[in-house]
Amino acid sequence: MEGFDVIAGIDSDPSCKYAYEKNNSSKFIQADIDGLSGDEIAKFYPEEAIKILIGCAPCQPFSTYTNKLKEKNWKQWSLLDEFGRLVEEVQPEIVSMENVPSLGSKDIFKDFVNLLRRNDYHVNWSNVYCPDYGIPQQRTRLVLFASKFGVIDIIEPTHTPAEYVTVRETIGHLPPVEVGETHESVSLHRAGLMSAMNMKRIRSSLPGGTWEDWDESLRAACHRKESGKSYYNVYGRMEWDKISPTITTQFSGFGNGRFGHPEQDRALTLREGALLQTFPPNYEFFEPGSEYYFTHIVKHIGNAVPVQLAKVVARSIRVHLDEYERQ
Repeated sequence: MEGFDVIAGIDSDPSCKYAYEKNNSSKFIQADIDGLSGDEIAKFYPEEAIKILIGCAPCQPFSTYTNKLKEKNWKQWSLLDEFGRLVEEVQPEIVSMENVPSLGSKDIFKDFVNLLRRNDYHVNWSNVYCPDYGIPQQRTRLVLFASKFGVIDIIEPTHTPAEYVTVRETIGHLPPVEVGETHESVSLHRAGLMSAMNMKRIRSSLPGGTWEDWDESLRAACHRKESGKSYYNVYGRMEWDKISPTITTQFSGFGNGRFGHPEQDRALTLREGALLQTFPPNYEFFEPGSEYYFTHIVKHIGNAVPVQLAKVVARSIRVHLDEYERQ
């Protein structure tokens, strides 16, 4: 969308193949990066091309919640090291990555930055608040750039707080659907199922409210405990005229976050999650006419870098390269 030739992408999940190749006119490589060599990646770049390598290690091991778990339990901790190894072997002119802000305080990130600097990269990173760039969700991400040519600065914000894109502006035009229903004419406008208890709970939930709005009989066991009384980030409805919470792979479940629709008695549909992640309405997640797994699409949408943030990264690189070429 920003004029770059996306030549290939690597992921261990084979269910990504159709969407990646169809929407990017690109090659999908199913592999774990720890089993790839730099030579295997380097062969994809055309001769004389300015090589750009972008990586995104899974954010789960660096998140606030899973930081409580022992680091050694996570294979994903090593993937940033593997990305650094590939950078060192390929020596692309431009490198970028994004992750959760808490990664910036980890030794593994500091080691990665030091590796880049040893390889003569100019490194710059910042924590980016996504609504500042027209993304309608309360998401902050660490975005890193590294270049052989000089420092890459992220482009200036495009939106002020008064201009933040709201839930209403993003999904308010969609027709209503019931729990478990798929709209006949809006692709992916499909809502997940909900238990009878959660149906009672969502009917008692107010936009922006909490489980404290419910009758005592509806409250979950965890909320009855002293340790759970302040835990408000589940079983919530979104608010029309505010930005949404961060979209995760749990966005299709009412009990997994503040993913309740502002008015309708259900969690977000696949289409609503995709729009809040700023996917274009014509993005194809599965081959037309084929069956698809609801859980696969939820995962693809929830794990994605918001498309608008990816565009901001690409535009920042393009501005940098334009400046380099003028020198």
